[in-house]
Order: sequence, then structure tokens, then C-alpha cells
Amino acid sequence: MRMMQRLTMLLALAGLLSVPCRAASPPRDPHVKSSSVLVLDADNQAVLLARHADLATPIASITKLMTALVVLDARQPLDEPIRITAADRDYGKGSVSRLNPGTRLTRGDLMHLALMSSENRAAHALGNNYPGGMTAMVRDMNAKAAALGMTSTRFVDPTGLSSQNVASPEDLSKLVVAASHNPVIREYSTDRRYSVRVGRRLLEFRNTDNLVANPGWNILVQKTGYIVEAGKCLVMEAVIQGRSVVIVLLDSFGKYTRVADAKRIKTWMEAGGLGVPRVSMR
Repeated sequence: MRMMQRLTMLLALAGLLSVPCRAASPPRDPHVKSSSVLVLDADNQAVLLARHADLATPIASITKLMTALVVLDARQPLDEPIRITAADRDYGKGSVSRLNPGTRLTRGDLMHLALMSSENRAAHALGNNYPGGMTAMVRDMNAKAAALGMTSTRFVDPTGLSSQNVASPEDLSKLVVAASHNPVIREYSTDRRYSVRVGRRLLEFRNTDNLVANPGWNILVQKTGYIVEAGKCLVMEAVIQGRSVVIVLLDSFGKYTRVADAKRIKTWMEAGGLGVPRVSMR
């Protein structure tokens, strides 16, 4: 009797051990709300998430990454003083600025404010003081885009206030990677706050992307953007799970959607999204 019981127990145990382990299901679509999305591995260019990634649309102040790139390519001194003039005023899209005509700041200060707090007059002044002026600046922005393989991109101004500045998420991923290779752009775009002296006043500016202050994020480079035609936009390269990932979010609705989308993508990746095949979203 005992032999029979022991044999039964052994057979039951063998049956339990022979049950195949179920493979973990890959993470679901992170349900990103932005109209156009691209997430890719910056090292091997593997696309992890895509929606309308080849569609060129207005990019607003994401433009300023290219503005900074061409100014730095021109090797203009960052410590050279530049004066804000009436020609640097912006008149559309409800834009405001605390840099009044007559303000004198260094080129580095202007680039810092343009990248960190999306200061439009600062970006415009960089264009007006570019070798050959604004026309040459826009020409070189488009030439740089072509050199980077940004085939659907077009620039008409250095601020992004024009809705004619357009690019696809695929193109912007190339811009983000190029910008991340420049230490000045990395530092300026991810700074939490920056102060400049204007006359007797010390003006403090803050980053338009509050994720840079979040200790849960390791952001290498970033830029936000907004005009009505573009919606809320956000591009970045960040280290997630030890890997550099480019995130492009265009035409997000609502004040917080682009940040919420970035958080959804990060959570998805941490749950295994970096290891799954490309997910196409409709």
C-alpha cells in the first residue's frame, strides 16, 4: 500500500514538473495619445514604437535645436555680446518675452535661453547675428537638415513660430541624435533654470520641460514646442534601462499630454518594451 502511495506521489510530482512554463507576454501598446510618435534605440536605430512617423507636420520650437546646431557649427564665440533689437520681436501665436529691445546678453546666454526656456527673441537674435544674417541662417539650417538625411524637413525661421517649419518624427529623431552629440546643447537644453542680468535686474528662466527636474529620468537632450498648428510637441534622448532611447511626440492635445505620453513610454519600456518588436499604432 505504501509503495502504491509513493508511486502515485512521484507520478504527480513528475506531472507538475513537466508542465511547460508560460512565456511572459510582451508589454501592451502604451496607449500614447500624441498624433505622431516615434521611439527608437539611439544606438542601433531599431524602431520600438511608431505612429505617422514619416508624416511631416509643423514642429514649433523643436526648430531651436537646429538653430543651435548651425550656430555652433559656425564656431561663433559664445561670449560675444549681442543686443536684442526691435527686429527680434515676435508678433504671432501669443508669444511673450522678457527680453526687451536694448537688452544685451552673450550669444551663449541667448542659446541657453532658447534651448531651455524656448525664448523666441533669443533665437531670433541668434539668426540676426549669424554670418550673413537671417537669410544665411535659414539656408544653413536647411543645408544641415539635408546633410543629416532629414528629407521631409523645411525651415523658414530660427524660432519655430512659423507653421512652415515642418519635419517628420523620423527626421526629428536624426536631429535629436545630432544634438545629443554636442555637449553645449546637452547642457543648455537640460538645465533646470538659468538667470541672466538685464540692467539692474536678475531674471530667472525655467525649463519648459519639467521632466528634467524629475529624478526618475536621465535626459541627455530635450526640446519642447508649441504653436496652434503644431500642438504640444516634445523630443528627447533619454537613458532608460541602461539604453539611450529617442522619443518624438508631435501634436499632443492638452497641457499635460506630451509629458504623460513620455511617462507612459518610459513605464512601457521598463516593463519590457525595449525588447519587443516594433509596434505600429494607428
